Amino acid sequence: MSWHCDTRKQTMPSSVKIVVSGGLGAGKTTFVGAVSEIGPLVTQAETAEPIVVLDDPQRRADWKPTTVPVDVGRIDLDSSLLLYLFGAPGADDLAWLWDDLAEGALGAVIVVDTSRVHDGHAALDYCARHGTPFVVAVNHARGSARADLGEVRAALALPDWIPVLECDASRRDSVKDVLVALLEQVLSHRADHCVARSAG
Repeated sequence: MSWHCDTRKQTMPSSVKIVVSGGLGAGKTTFVGAVSEIGPLVTQAETAEPIVVLDDPQRRADWKPTTVPVDVGRIDLDSSLLLYLFGAPGADDLAWLWDDLAEGALGAVIVVDTSRVHDGHAALDYCARHGTPFVVAVNHARGSARADLGEVRAALALPDWIPVLECDASRRDSVKDVLVALLEQVLSHRADHCVARSAG
């Protein structure tokens, strides 16, 4: 087999997708913006006009958006592979968007605010129902109180094999560590499925 590559041929880059979800104000937009090379962009479902939306730590859990914002980020892994990050809306009444966002995704990052850990339940339940590999990123950005990861795992009733990671959603290196952990989880998930199919 030859690995020679003819650099004269122009090829369109392939793309993969990761969904970033969690409760309202957990830090999803900040997370996407920390690593994105194009943004952060946020689009609205009603119009094609891009807007910039930042997480508001003072926003309460009963806040309802008047539009449907979706964070969009992109990382150029190399000239042939693009990684897109899509931030799923955190409001329960916008969960109908998750099917479109999650379709074809490698996996998901669930961002959890330490002051409202239980807000992550809806996204966790969705991933569990659809067999989507995911990791939980406990966001300590904006000077929020640090939480014991074991307590977060217990509060969300997560099994030991689901990674629960500390994260500062405003720091690029911290977000990259979470994405690497997700990719490792995806590979493990796929390996388990291959073993199960072989055994069947």
